[in-house]
Amino acid sequence: MASMRAMVVKQAGGDFELEEREVPQPGFDQALVRVHACGVCHSDMFAKEGGYPGVSHPLIPGHEIAGVIESLGDGVKGWDVGQRVGVGWFGGNCGYCEWCRRGDLINCENLEIPGVTMDGGYADYVVVKASALASMPDDLDAADAAPLLCAGITTYNALRRSGARGGDRVAVLGVGGLGHLGVQFAAKLGFKTIAIARGQDKAPLAAQLGAHRYIDSQAEDPAAALQKLGGAKVILATATSGAAMSAVQGGLAPRGTLMIIGVPDSLDINPLPLILGSRSVKGWYSGTSIDSQETLAFSVLTGVRSMNEVYPLSRAAEAYDRMMSGHARFRVVLTMNE
Repeated sequence: MASMRAMVVKQAGGDFELEEREVPQPGFDQALVRVHACGVCHSDMFAKEGGYPGVSHPLIPGHEIAGVIESLGDGVKGWDVGQRVGVGWFGGNCGYCEWCRRGDLINCENLEIPGVTMDGGYADYVVVKASALASMPDDLDAADAAPLLCAGITTYNALRRSGARGGDRVAVLGVGGLGHLGVQFAAKLGFKTIAIARGQDKAPLAAQLGAHRYIDSQAEDPAAALQKLGGAKVILATATSGAAMSAVQGGLAPRGTLMIIGVPDSLDINPLPLILGSRSVKGWYSGTSIDSQETLAFSVLTGVRSMNEVYPLSRAAEAYDRMMSGHARFRVVLTMNE
């Protein structure tokens, strides 16, 4: 039998261990994907440390998967062997729960998540449902594509479904792993893009990414600064600081929305501005495989790219630690071509 390399976590809190395993075979309505690159995401801590519903060990992490279809199981239609594909957080839905029946697939009560509820992409091969596949453009490098399948789809989907229209003021809180993509997407979607971060050192990067204005939250009150500009239709909160999110809430224009995609430990919200200005606070959560496909296509069309640090699969533990340290600039990606 053909063998493959796989980086395995054998128990919650355990170390990454490189194993040789048999290459799995796709079952009915499944595809075997040869992995070319896999992003290292903060959510991979669910595989490493446990704590997410449905996690069991041993487990291969990884849900930002870019590769090619190696083989197809029976019943698969619309996909071809050799086709370039990506797989993100959405690994397939059950089809029978209430939310599936309502067409809200990403909120499936039995959602399959590569690298969390099933083996993921820290390996040479991965088996996924055909419904989880997203077509990947030929002129997009696999290492560039991988982070777009989680960080990319989350920021792009949140912005395009935020209610903002071209010309509206949109602020992006944080210029890090999510935020550096959020600024690019906001600018390419035609929004008057305002980046907010701590310190003047990030101002040149924000401008390089396409921001029209930069607010240093250390030097001035970011909410007041936004109101001087007329208020923000949307504030995309990518930072993980609840205090930073609370500090910008007052910068929303009437009927504006604070869109939260970063995960703070806690968040204090002042209800009065929400009531008086019909403002809102909402979260956003990834997307389905067609959303991933549209994110990849839009990124190629407009030139949006993640800034990545690339490691070979054998250095997955080092790559994970680098990501968790918060010092990566800005996403970490594993490649399999050692």
